[in-house]
Amino acid sequence: MNIQILVVEDNEHICNMVKAYLNDAGYHVDACSDGERALEMFYEKPYHLAVLDILLPGIDGHELLKEFRKLKDTPILMMTALSDDNNQIKAFSNEADDYIIKPFNIQILRMRVDSLLRRSGVLSKEIRHGKLVLFPESYKVEHEGISIALTRKEFEILLLLMQNKSKTFSSEQILSKIWGYDFECDESTVWTHIKNLRAKLPENTIKTVRGMGYCLEDIR
Repeated sequence: MNIQILVVEDNEHICNMVKAYLNDAGYHVDACSDGERALEMFYEKPYHLAVLDILLPGIDGHELLKEFRKLKDTPILMMTALSDDNNQIKAFSNEADDYIIKPFNIQILRMRVDSLLRRSGVLSKEIRHGKLVLFPESYKVEHEGISIALTRKEFEILLLLMQNKSKTFSSEQILSKIWGYDFECDESTVWTHIKNLRAKLPENTIKTVRGMGYCLEDIR
C-alpha cells in the first residue's frame, strides 16, 4: 500500500511500536524524534498523514502543526500524554484533525489513522479498473467477482498502478516506492513481479511503455 505516514515521537519505545504496527498494516512509515527534523522531512516528502507528539525537542507539536498547515492540508493526528482541555483546544484551533491520548490502544490508533485517510480520499474502500476491483484495506483483488491471490508486493505494485492510472512508472520508481531506497534488489525484481502479476490478472491489464516503464492499459 503506497501510503506514506510520518510519525514524530521522542519516546523510542512508543515510536518503534507505532511505526512497526502501521508498517505491518501496509503503510510506509517514516519516523523521527524532534520537531526540526520532522519539518525538514515534511518538506522533502509528500506524506499522506502525520502523527505528532506535542512534547518534542526543538519545535514542539503545536508549533510543528502550525508550520505543517502553512504547507499543505495533510491530515494530522496529535498523539500525546497531555489530556487537558487547553492543549486539545489549542490543537484543534490549529487545525489538527484528531487527538489521541497516551496511553492508547494501538488498534484504536490504527482505526483513527484509517478513518482520517478515508476522509481525505487517500484510502478508498475499493478501487476499480474495468471489471478488476481492488480493496486496499483487506488486501483483496477480484475480477468479475472471482478472488485473485496476490503476494504482498504484487498487491502493492497493482495498488500503485491503480491509484495512478494516468502515470507510467519506471522500474526504478517502483523499486523506491514499494521496496524503499535502502532495500538491496535491482530492476529484475520488478520485472519478475510484473511477470507474475500479468500471469494472475486479466490479459493486457499492465502495459509496458518502451523505454519508460509500466502502467495500466487504457479501458475504453
